[in-house]
Amino acid sequence: MPELVFFSGTMDCGKSTLALQIEHNRSARGLQGMIYTRDDRAGRGKLSSRLGLVTEAVEAGDDLDFYAHVVGILTAGGRADYVIVDEAQFLAPSQIDQLARVVDDLGLDVFAFGITTDFRSKLFPGSQRLVELADRIEVLQVEALCWCGARATHNARTVGGEMVVEGAQVVVGDVNQPGAEVGYEVLCRRHHRRRMTAAAARAATLSPDVLPVDSAAAPAPVPHQAPTPRAAP
Repeated sequence: MPELVFFSGTMDCGKSTLALQIEHNRSARGLQGMIYTRDDRAGRGKLSSRLGLVTEAVEAGDDLDFYAHVVGILTAGGRADYVIVDEAQFLAPSQIDQLARVVDDLGLDVFAFGITTDFRSKLFPGSQRLVELADRIEVLQVEALCWCGARATHNARTVGGEMVVEGAQVVVGDVNQPGAEVGYEVLCRRHHRRRMTAAAARAATLSPDVLPVDSAAAPAPVPHQAPTPRAAP
């Protein structure tokens, strides 16, 4: 049975890489898919991975009707065996309904990839509708890590390395760009709640020390002393 599958996870956990892998595996078996994306880091009409992989895609603007677009391709004699949609969190709820119709009425598998919540820990409308309609939700098992080493579960927006919690829901940016005016960083829930980014914590890399130790303030070691001999009674 065809399915609407939602692959979710934080930024930097390999969603686009998996989308490209699914495309590769299916096309290698002679299948042909329709690939859509929205506001990809590589530019308009591209689906790219941070590993350097990239492929052409249809830019899914606000006015794109997925169902009508796929039907138009099939009617014109084209072929579509499945549909891949990256950055699905940016889609309107009505567009998610169109994807569900592609599954139900055209019998095609639809694989949607996206983050679930925004930088304020609020659901994206597109992701919310996917949670409501998807036949299956897959949380990616490749864990992105917070600067502290814990599993990253939240996306933080940063300006000059400092976390911000106000602004438009959609601002295109990427992770690991501390010098950028607007960037993103993945954090564990504790540090997202505390608004503690790597820059704020002065932790650009994972530290092997569990607790910082100030050698100047540490007490001097007590020298070993032999026991005092006792006189025989």
